[in-house]
Amino acid sequence: MNAESERRLARWLGGTALGLALLAPFAGSPYAVRHGTIDVPSLARMVAREEDHVTALELAQWIKDRRPHLRIIDVRSPEEFAAYHVPRAERVALDSLAFAAFRKDETIVLYSEGGAHAAQAWVFLRALGYEKVFFLRGGVYEWLEEVMNPTLGDTTPAARAAFDRAAVLSRYFGGVPRSDLRPPTRDDAIAIPRADSLSKSAIPLPAKITEARVLQVRRRGC
Repeated sequence: MNAESERRLARWLGGTALGLALLAPFAGSPYAVRHGTIDVPSLARMVAREEDHVTALELAQWIKDRRPHLRIIDVRSPEEFAAYHVPRAERVALDSLAFAAFRKDETIVLYSEGGAHAAQAWVFLRALGYEKVFFLRGGVYEWLEEVMNPTLGDTTPAARAAFDRAAVLSRYFGGVPRSDLRPPTRDDAIAIPRADSLSKSAIPLPAKITEARVLQVRRRGC
């Protein structure tokens, strides 16, 4: 695991732990939520088994396959959502999730910038009684790195096979797979396409990036 992956995992664990900690005092209380009771130990076991999140490639496959009743929820700010968002995503403010209209048969995937806020949102929706809820662990950065710009890390057969699978999804969404073994050049910022560099049909599938102009967005970890 490289340094960036370790930082991302730490943010994810911290976000999930904070969400559980916020709800812990209300565990078992009939007054804690309007739609159900909170089983904190059960949620903690799901986190330990990593049943709380999906990868960017899994989400990309779900979108490509047009998974029935899929809702993708972006909990970032309106400005961040306008700059770039995952195809088919809709924006719902974090503090409005409790009042959002979700159906029990929907599969809800939450994402934020780096993953922490989405992890907290997962805890909130689970506490409200929604069962088919996941979050994108690495946030929009994971989507950009793994779907829009996958890179072949080494030449082992397993790595090549994984890259080939990712490349198929990447091209579907207008991404640019790299197989030259040269990692992208970046510091702690990542290039996110400007809203005006996307086609007007960016939300209908497949999403297309039409220009190389980018907006440098600093990592804040949420």
